[in-house]
Amino acid sequence: MTGTFYGLRSLAASCLILAACVSLACGADESSTTKPSSGGSYEVHDMKRPQPEVVTPGTASTNEQPGKPPSDAVVLFDGKDLSKWKADRTEKDIKAGKPEGPADWKVENGELIVNFGKGNIRTNEEFRDVQLHLEFWHPTDIKGSSQGRGNSGVFFMGMYELQVLDNYEAETYADGMVGSMYGQYPPLVNAARQPGQWQMYDVIFRAPRYEGEKVVKPARMTVLFNGVVVQDNTELLGPTRHKLLTKYPKTHPEKGPIKLQDHGHPVRFRNIWVRELKETPAPAARSAAGAKEPPADAK
Repeated sequence: MTGTFYGLRSLAASCLILAACVSLACGADESSTTKPSSGGSYEVHDMKRPQPEVVTPGTASTNEQPGKPPSDAVVLFDGKDLSKWKADRTEKDIKAGKPEGPADWKVENGELIVNFGKGNIRTNEEFRDVQLHLEFWHPTDIKGSSQGRGNSGVFFMGMYELQVLDNYEAETYADGMVGSMYGQYPPLVNAARQPGQWQMYDVIFRAPRYEGEKVVKPARMTVLFNGVVVQDNTELLGPTRHKLLTKYPKTHPEKGPIKLQDHGHPVRFRNIWVRELKETPAPAARSAAGAKEPPADAK
């Protein structure tokens, strides 16, 4: 697992890209806009508007070493143990009364390795709107074709799958390749690195908004794959399904786990963390005191 981590930009550039994604993913969502607690509205350049909390940025990864997460991140896997994870029970397990158990995957050399046949794993903690960072790796001697090349996946709220697969000079159905929202949207481009190099997801996920049993804002996802936008504020059709056109259920949990898939293939993960996203602040609603309105024909 050596070699240059091709395409990796500076941390500053990565932060700029992610900031743009937050704007894309969140800016137009009226349902997630926070209004002043006073019930009033803020002026343009209003010094009374609260300051954002300070977050210390993390550091960038290289192929040889993972970077550090931001100061407010919830670290899900830091290379040491699986204390933040547990085994994922299927619906059949739950109906049969099977108790929850520990995550039975392997941890070696700071890496989380799929343990074939032991099932999916999920986080102990549940989340809603998040920024997620995750890195994965396929071996250089990978074999197979189509969906048989390093298949795994990361699920948001345990329901919405972002595909993990080796698609470096290897094809499959477009809505099931790496960077796809499985069974719904192909990625905008194929930004896969060749096996033997660490690959990186940076994701902004916003859960659906409901009013009663009606979806008023679908779930949305922005995905950077190896620093390249492959999903751009994409509105999801519902929870991901295999060979089925999905739709949203009448009821939906407020939060859900991050889940990693055991598909029987040799996939490794490292440097997994999330940041819980706040609601988007309200925009300025009034002109600054004493400011002149522009002429009507200039608006």
